[in-house]
Amino acid sequence: MKLNKTFKVAEAPESTTFDVLPAGDYVVTVTESEMKPTKKSGGEYLMLTLEVLEGAHKGRRLWSRLNLVNENTTAVEIAERQLADLCRAVGKEEVEDSEDLHDTPVVAVVKVRPADREYSESNDVIAFKSVRTASGAVSATKSEEPWKETATSEVPF
Repeated sequence: MKLNKTFKVAEAPESTTFDVLPAGDYVVTVTESEMKPTKKSGGEYLMLTLEVLEGAHKGRRLWSRLNLVNENTTAVEIAERQLADLCRAVGKEEVEDSEDLHDTPVVAVVKVRPADREYSESNDVIAFKSVRTASGAVSATKSEEPWKETATSEVPF
């Protein structure tokens, strides 16, 4: 079938690999969120899509699944703790819509889950933290990277 244009490989973006990110803290933002049913009926999880905002992995995506409705009370407690951390990190005391968590830089604590018989190596987001400047306050500037702010106080010698 005709493409209706000439596709030029030289003008196409380079393909990227989706290797597992190294364990560590990453400045991210929530770009998408959706409640989804679990495989086992009756459960639901909040699927968060996160985008890395800086560093060598800028633009990469991570996913976090928060089991908010589940027979396993431990899974629900972990999910609620992580959701509370995320809410605090974006400055919200209450949320009714997960979109209230979007577009605010936060730090995602990421670990590597080793491969097993069923799944290949993957990343898990295990916690969320606020993005803080050296003074401990979240930057309120309108720069391209508002979570970064240079210290304005003088250092005594």
